[in-house]
Amino acid sequence: MRDFASCFGENAVRLSDTSCSSRSNNSRMISPSPNPSSTQDSVTCFYRTVLSTQKQVLITVSWCKNALSQGLNITFGDDYSSSFRLNTNSRLFRKLKGSKSMEFPDSKVEVFWDLSTAQYQTGPEPMDGYYVLIMFDSELGLILGDMVDEAMARKLKTGTRIAKFSLLSRQEMFSGNSTLHSTKVQFSENGVAHDILIRCGGEEEGLEHPVLSVFVDKKTVSRVDRLQWNFRGNQTIFLDGLLVDFMWDVHDWIHHDSGGRGYAVFMFRTRGGMDSRILWMEEKKEQDKVEFSLMIYAYV
Repeated sequence: MRDFASCFGENAVRLSDTSCSSRSNNSRMISPSPNPSSTQDSVTCFYRTVLSTQKQVLITVSWCKNALSQGLNITFGDDYSSSFRLNTNSRLFRKLKGSKSMEFPDSKVEVFWDLSTAQYQTGPEPMDGYYVLIMFDSELGLILGDMVDEAMARKLKTGTRIAKFSLLSRQEMFSGNSTLHSTKVQFSENGVAHDILIRCGGEEEGLEHPVLSVFVDKKTVSRVDRLQWNFRGNQTIFLDGLLVDFMWDVHDWIHHDSGGRGYAVFMFRTRGGMDSRILWMEEKKEQDKVEFSLMIYAYV
């Protein structure tokens, strides 16, 4: 992350602010592209849980998918040796519903899950028809899925305490011979889910002059011409009443060896209205003001 952040210095490209939350005569609508989107291979979400004892726990939830399997991995803090792993490919592992207890030096963790009726689109993360509950001792520390009300009524005792938890960051990994990447994300707890589409290709100028185009809900929020020169940069957009910093680094995609795979990195990060500058992840952790970030790694 430090390497990515350090790319943006005095030579970085900075575009003018763009608002996609209000109607504008200059807004362009994107038409469906004839090129297929890339494949979403994994989704990793980082949650911070604050228990009633004021103890904070970082929970990492990863959904992954490849040609042979599809699975879920949950890690607590930095202890990767005690991760909870579940292969959700029914051909290889049919325990799509159950529970598991894990003992840690200072607490007991229980995971309850039901993915037996989970509905998926093209990615590894279920859209609906599932739940995942995580308990720390007798306190509910994380709730995922749309079937949580039913699960809580059946699994938990009346009066069970519910800890405060928040989504800090979401990372998505894409692959495939495509320069079109699409996803859906909610930037704030009370906001709506937005469709994001990133197109990194030649368009009408041809492959010799690649162009980066970013669309939110089919509206253009960023267009970078001469991408071979402007391969790194940042822009601030206004969305759901929030300032959202969009950063890109496509150097490896533009200049990679023809015999290998190139990749591009895109990041959307919210920041408070009082912040006057972009803060990187390390700085925000130090200030304990971590907002929400979406990181996209695209291999092309």
